[in-house]
Amino acid sequence: MAKQHRHQWRFQRLGGFDQVTLETAEDLKSLGEFDQKLWAALACPTKGIEFDERTLAFLDTDGDGRIRVPELRTAIAWACGLLKNPAELLQPTQGLPLKSIDDSSEDGAKLRASAEQILSNLGKGDAAVITPEETADTSRIFADTAFNGDGVVPASSAEDDTVSAAIDEIIGCVGGVADRCGADGIDGEHLEQFFSEAQAFADWWGEGEASNVRLLGDKTDAAADALEAVQEKVEDFFTRARLAAFDERAAAVVNPSEAEFAAVTAHTLSPDTEALAAFPLARAESDRALPLAAGLNPGWASALATFREQVVAPLLGEQSELTEEAWRDISGRFAAYAAWRAEQRGDIVAGLGMERIKALLEGSARADIEALIAKDLEVAPEADGIEAVNRLVHYYQHLDKLLHNFVSLRDFYSLDQKAVFQAGTLYLDGRGCELCVRVDNVAAHAAMATRSNTYLAYCECKRRGGAEKMTIAAAFTGGDADNLMVGRNGVFYDRDGGDWDATITKLVEHPISLSQAFWSPYKRFARMISDQIEKMAGAQDKALTASASKGISGAATSAASGKPAAPAFDIAKFAGIFAAIGLAVGAIGTALAAVVTGFLGLSWWQMPLAIIGIMLVISGPSMVLAYMKLRQRNLAPILDANGWAVNTRAKINIPFGATLTQTAELPDGSKRSMRDPFAQKGSIWPWLIALVVLAGGAGAAWQLGWVDLAMSKLSGETPAAEEAAAAEGGAA
Repeated sequence: MAKQHRHQWRFQRLGGFDQVTLETAEDLKSLGEFDQKLWAALACPTKGIEFDERTLAFLDTDGDGRIRVPELRTAIAWACGLLKNPAELLQPTQGLPLKSIDDSSEDGAKLRASAEQILSNLGKGDAAVITPEETADTSRIFADTAFNGDGVVPASSAEDDTVSAAIDEIIGCVGGVADRCGADGIDGEHLEQFFSEAQAFADWWGEGEASNVRLLGDKTDAAADALEAVQEKVEDFFTRARLAAFDERAAAVVNPSEAEFAAVTAHTLSPDTEALAAFPLARAESDRALPLAAGLNPGWASALATFREQVVAPLLGEQSELTEEAWRDISGRFAAYAAWRAEQRGDIVAGLGMERIKALLEGSARADIEALIAKDLEVAPEADGIEAVNRLVHYYQHLDKLLHNFVSLRDFYSLDQKAVFQAGTLYLDGRGCELCVRVDNVAAHAAMATRSNTYLAYCECKRRGGAEKMTIAAAFTGGDADNLMVGRNGVFYDRDGGDWDATITKLVEHPISLSQAFWSPYKRFARMISDQIEKMAGAQDKALTASASKGISGAATSAASGKPAAPAFDIAKFAGIFAAIGLAVGAIGTALAAVVTGFLGLSWWQMPLAIIGIMLVISGPSMVLAYMKLRQRNLAPILDANGWAVNTRAKINIPFGATLTQTAELPDGSKRSMRDPFAQKGSIWPWLIALVVLAGGAGAAWQLGWVDLAMSKLSGETPAAEEAAAAEGGAA
């Protein structure tokens, strides 16, 4: 049995893991069988990355906002099947050459024909290359074509004016859908919806005519509206009148009081005054008819006039008043109409009117529009071919970039390329940070990204001169963290060169460099000494202030009582203070003398080793810990926190980290003057203090005999004290 051929892959060690090298057509064709466990990423988001949005939309076939391995494999296989040399996907030019399309296959031939048709529609029939800009604007491609295969027909596609008008009316009723040429049109679904609604309205209208509920013909609708406008207030009037008839005491309260009239008339009045609308239509009296001309509430006079003209006069003739019996008769006549009207169907087409709806239903408009849609769909294969050209052109132009950030992370580990997740460069604190990623939720991102063991600064960026905002996370992989703090400002440059004002809002702290780790113990010790001195000085200042205040208060009290004030200066206490200071200086001097004596007791070659040993003891633990963390820096958590699914441990080791953060350096050949007119001038006081400490230490060493001991060791002689001790021991 013949052994099945397997593609031979080539790998390169980058970032601490093996990354596949994509160089040939066979590499691309075989990606379908390439072990998914060896892909650098398994998924990436379609937002927040520096990549062509249209290409991402083509790749995201399920529209979930993420690109996965199967989707990328499908896209690569499709593109390889349409190109004579799929390796061109890895070395794209500006636009897709028509000669690169494999027209030996049926699909390839159709696609090339569609590409030529696009260029012809754009007036570029002689062009040999088609670009994404030419395929992206479908409105230009189909601008001069009546049919484009999408099944949508705008009014302009109809040659008959009556059909064109019908399309506009249908769009006005049920809405439209954008045609590939950019104009609004209708498709089969919208056409069916319109005529279904039109038929429902016509059926409902026929039911009304059959039951003769339209008692005033075409004027019934307006009359019903006029009746409805006053119905509640008319019922209110007759109820008040019946209440007055029920009990004469009610007659005084069913009408507005004098106080109510006074409150209303205190303001400027007009028929539209809102307070008038709350009053009855007319003065209510026992069993009184409703006046229709005189004695009406000004706020309702206009509505009652319309009611009288459109309802009362057509049904009862001209009337100056309306009895309750006549009102009940009118209401009864309109009850059937109201019930019919409540059952209305086809509301969305009602605005056309029954006459126009009937004309559309009985005419040929529907058949004519259906014929236009069918004719448009006949060219669907050619139009779909145009969409396929658009897809292939985008894949040809951009697919290699995604492969080198998905199958492998070659672009990230390249010195002359930037990965698709790198948003730009942050300049802050004399450094330029190249590893910057966009962040939507700082808290959620930081919770995951802290596992990267990378020092991250989250910055809020605002576009200069605009309202745009975004947040980035910048990785600091060089220098130190001494001046990095929340609130510091910098400038962020995005991939398009736009500059943003950046402000640090959050820090995720980890070791940045070995040099920082080496000096950090000394800096912490210096900060501790500084803090202690500040605390002591503050305490002494507070005590001195309190003592002075107490002394002044005591002196004032003594003066007031006639008693002598306490002496302002006690020589004994002063001498005690100086004695304490002398003891402290002596102790410091003794300690220094012990160290110096021990150091001088070493051989010359041991002295540098001792210095190195002391520095290792101090800085060693910090450097070891930093070295271990720096070796563990990992890109994956930073990207995973943004929705990626990184499939490996992408290390950011010390040498590579140094390339991601550039520190400030003077240009080659620069000249520097060391003369600074504003340099801090020297003071004699530090030297005097040091001299006092050294003198105290030397005196203590002399008194304790350490100087004689050191000199004797250097000269090889035995000190007198040791000889005397030896002699006493022998005599004993």
